[in-house]
Amino acid sequence: MPSDFSFAGGGAIIIEKDRKFPREGMKALLTRPLEDSGSLVSALAERGIGALLEPLIAIRFLSLPAPDVGGAQAILATSANGVRALARLTAVREVRLLAVGDATAEAARALGFPRVESAAGNVGDLVALACRLLQPQAGRLVHVAGSAVAGDLKGELEACGFAVERVVLYEARPSSSLSREARLALASRALDFAFFFSPRTAATFIGLAEKAGVASDLETIRAFSLSAATDAALARLGWRDRRVAASPNLLALLDALDIVLRR
Repeated sequence: MPSDFSFAGGGAIIIEKDRKFPREGMKALLTRPLEDSGSLVSALAERGIGALLEPLIAIRFLSLPAPDVGGAQAILATSANGVRALARLTAVREVRLLAVGDATAEAARALGFPRVESAAGNVGDLVALACRLLQPQAGRLVHVAGSAVAGDLKGELEACGFAVERVVLYEARPSSSLSREARLALASRALDFAFFFSPRTAATFIGLAEKAGVASDLETIRAFSLSAATDAALARLGWRDRRVAASPNLLALLDALDIVLRR
């Protein structure tokens, strides 16, 4: 198999990598934004699995004045896109940054933030990390966020005495339809796995699959979700199997996949 990217049109990207394992023909549907899919594509390639990228959420960074983060005690980031949006607007990097998970922390370090710590989990874990490392009297916290947020980070931290400013820096717009490539792959039952990283993305997929008339074609697909809430959004349709990562991170998601592959 060639190692390349082929743009198939309609928003979907089919990626084949040199296969290390004899799983000829195995394919996975990836629903994350393109900029967040690289690590999973590589991990699947190492397992001999090809990928059909079908980003169901489009990210649009907002044109705004630079937010005032220089005097903050810390920046709170609940997504890599929040960090990317912030880095586009300001050169400030020295403020401490607490990230919801390892992928967000990695994105922050890559963009030049030197004081980054990861909660390695979800919003609740980020609240716990902030309460452990920060002090309410030491200054305000700035949450860089998108137009849609999961959980109540601001409310939970304010209940602990912190002053929290939420700054909306990007929009996450759901797709209005599945690409032709995704519809064909689903209708022909050519996919073995599907990966979902948020309840919103999962719910978007379910709605679009029903709209496209392929909802009944999921029974050959194993769905892997980053959280129980994400899995719950998939529950109303019939899948071959549904698995939830033991922890809300990519390594745990891949562990769940490996358990299936070893059988």
